[in-house]
Amino acid sequence: MLTAVLTEPQALTVPEAMTALRLSRSKIYDLMRTKQLRSYTSGRARRIPVDAVREYMHNQLEEAA
Repeated sequence: MLTAVLTEPQALTVPEAMTALRLSRSKIYDLMRTKQLRSYTSGRARRIPVDAVREYMHNQLEEAA
């Protein structure tokens, strides 16, 4: 079980979130600034929890329905 936790990322970098959501860098930062996409800073590095990406996609799907 511990191996599975260590091999799957729990947080994404901005470029990884860009790829996952197929959005531009500026759009990702805009979503973080407006609190539509949760993120945190660790030192100088910005990270986006995988759950936050899922939550954002879920919210987008609900709005589209």
